[in-house]
Amino acid sequence: MTVIGINGSPRKQWNTATLVAKALEGASAQGAATELIHLYDLEYKGCASCFACKTRGGKYYGRCGLNDGLTQTLKKIAEADALILGSPVYFGSVTGEMRSFLERLLFPYLTYTVPYASLFPRKIKTGFIYTMNVTEEQCKSFGYEDLFKANERYLSMMLGTAETLCSFDTLQVDDYSKVVIESFDPAHKKLRRAEHFPGDCQRAYELGCRLSARGDTGNCA
Repeated sequence: MTVIGINGSPRKQWNTATLVAKALEGASAQGAATELIHLYDLEYKGCASCFACKTRGGKYYGRCGLNDGLTQTLKKIAEADALILGSPVYFGSVTGEMRSFLERLLFPYLTYTVPYASLFPRKIKTGFIYTMNVTEEQCKSFGYEDLFKANERYLSMMLGTAETLCSFDTLQVDDYSKVVIESFDPAHKKLRRAEHFPGDCQRAYELGCRLSARGDTGNCA
C-alpha cells in the first residue's frame, strides 16, 4: 500500500501541510508507505491543451505528454493506492499550483466518449483537505461547497472514491502585529487554533487511516 500526499500550499509547515502530514501519519499507522510532495517545490505549468493524451495510437495516449517537474509525481500517483490532496482556499478556489496540478492529473485519463470514461487503470481512494480563514457559515454563504463538490465529482469520475475534509477559521500568521490584517481578531484566531486545530489534525489522521485501511476501517480512532 502506497499513499501519496500533495501539499498545494506555498507554506511547508503551516495549516495545510500539517493536515496532509497528519493524514499520511494515519496512513502510515495502517502500514502504508507514504510520501509528501510540495507542489511549490516543482517547476511545471498547467495543461497545454496539446491533446497528446487524446491522440489515437499516440505515444502519450492516456497520460500527460509534457515532460517537466511534475512528470515524476504523476507517475508515482499512477502507481499509488491512495491519494491525499491539500490546498488553502484563495479567492474562493484552490491555489494556482493545485489547479494546474489537477488539470495535469485528471485530463489525460478523461475520455471524450459517450458516456465519458476514465483510462486510469484501477480505482483508488482520494481525500481532499481544504484550509480557509473563513468560518463554516461563511464558507457556505460564499458558495465554497460548490468547489468541494466539483472536485469530489472529478476525482471520483477519474480515479475512484473521494471525500472532503475542511479546516475553518484558521490562524494565518504567528504574529499579527507584523502584518496588516485588520479584518481578523488575533486573539480569536489563536484561541480558535488552540481549541479546534488539534481536532482537525485528528480528523486528518483518521482520513489517512481510512484511505489506507484494507478490508475494514482498522483502528482509526
